[in-house]
Amino acid sequence: MKLWRSPLAWTFLASVVLLAGVGGWLLTDPATSRSEALKTGGLAGGAIVALYALWLNDRRRRVEERRQDIERRRHELESQRAEQDRERVADERFAKAVELLGHDADQVRVGALHALAGLARSRPEYTQTVLDVLCSYLRRPFTRPDPDSKNPEPERELTVRLTAQRLVTDLLPARDAEGPVYDLDLTGATLEYFDLSGKLVGGLLLRYASLYSSTNFSGCRFTGRVYLTAAGTGSGRLLGYFRCRGAVFESHAWFSGTTFAEDAEFTDTKFGGKTTFKDATFAKDAVFSGVVAADSLDLRRTSFGGQTDLRFASLPASVSLYNTRIRTEKDVQLPAEWTLEELRDGESRITAASG
Repeated sequence: MKLWRSPLAWTFLASVVLLAGVGGWLLTDPATSRSEALKTGGLAGGAIVALYALWLNDRRRRVEERRQDIERRRHELESQRAEQDRERVADERFAKAVELLGHDADQVRVGALHALAGLARSRPEYTQTVLDVLCSYLRRPFTRPDPDSKNPEPERELTVRLTAQRLVTDLLPARDAEGPVYDLDLTGATLEYFDLSGKLVGGLLLRYASLYSSTNFSGCRFTGRVYLTAAGTGSGRLLGYFRCRGAVFESHAWFSGTTFAEDAEFTDTKFGGKTTFKDATFAKDAVFSGVVAADSLDLRRTSFGGQTDLRFASLPASVSLYNTRIRTEKDVQLPAEWTLEELRDGESRITAASG
């Protein structure tokens, strides 16, 4: 009984009935030969079989499509599960590494820093978070090693901090790279040989930071706001040799109140936004030759104590020179539109030629 319920049986039956019916009907016509009647009946029956074959193929196609759709969904579900597992493992690695940053042993802290950097390289979405953690570590209170002290701990901590600085630099993209741009918050940090040369940085906060030995921003491109407000005036009161050759500041550049205790060089640097050195102190040589200042330049109460080259390549319409002082006995190079007004005690004041 089940056989007669199948589409194949009904198709065979319909084909035979159609063959007999069409053939028999044509045989009643005297003008139609028997062979023509059988041929036409066969074509009619064959059409039924062909229709069944088309239906069967369509059914198989739909079954295959459903199978492929189920397989695709299964793969997507497996991929989502695998991604969730990777995220869980990454979160666990991150949490463990952050926990180890508080370990007493310096080698464990160095290992934790490298683990964080490795996580950022394998999971780029963690890069800004890892940079935030590295910067947070560098913001921790730190007293530089005393050569006369027998306590080795400050020297070990300095090694850890230098590793953190290097990893920060390594995680930043190159100056002309395409893709994400990352911010750095190093407010109040104590840094040694801090080098961002040739890197692409978003915003940079170095307020009240102490920068020792040397700082290198040469060839850097900053797309966000940069604040070195009062850097070098904290507990360290020292800002080492500052190199900033060929850098690009696309937004605000704030150096107000910054103490440059060693030579400072800004040769060929471009300032695209508002720029201020208000109340800054250049204790030694300062070089600004070839500098382009596009928006505004604030030099109010800026003090230059060494050899000074202020021959900017381009000056904005708005330049503030109120009580900008310079040592008379030093070699001084100024733009043609600026003059010196001599004061007492070997100092002179820079003024605009029109004033």
